Amino acid sequence: MMRSQKEKMLAGELYNASDPEIQADLLATGAWLKRYNDMLGQTAEHWHTLLSERLGEVGPGAVIRPPFFCDYGFNIHIEAYAYVNFNCVILDVAEVRIGKGTTIGPAVQIYTAEHPHDPEQRQSGLQFGRPVRIGSRAWIGGGAIILPGITIGNDAVVGAGSVVTRDVPAGAKVVGSPARVR
Repeated sequence: MMRSQKEKMLAGELYNASDPEIQADLLATGAWLKRYNDMLGQTAEHWHTLLSERLGEVGPGAVIRPPFFCDYGFNIHIEAYAYVNFNCVILDVAEVRIGKGTTIGPAVQIYTAEHPHDPEQRQSGLQFGRPVRIGSRAWIGGGAIILPGITIGNDAVVGAGSVVTRDVPAGAKVVGSPARVR
């Protein structure tokens, strides 16, 4: 049986993002994001309720402060007491896991979307995703960028403005572009 483009996307395989089912999901998420981002000034309890409508998992006490931007939402799993500050962008064509008690600063960008490196294949419009995992009690400084396929260990610290191109071990501190252990 042939798999749908969405099934391919969720499996991390090459898929066509212009597929109607995928486009419908993007539109639905866009409408949800408008409702969510219009909630500026509301309480964390209101945010939590609305996050639970779209995200794959929202633990107790988890907060994402609006404005917030993502592709689909259903691939995002944020555990208990994790905190995501203003202007976070999560391109969630693959799973994103944010561990318990992790703090993410403002304007952080988390990318799972990846494109083929071969120019002809890239021109075809195909893309794929690689999951991002952030452990418990990690700290991601403002303006950091986390690239596809990255794992950041428990208790790790990513300095503000860093570009994370490699996995970060548990308890490590990384800074710079590309981010390196300090």
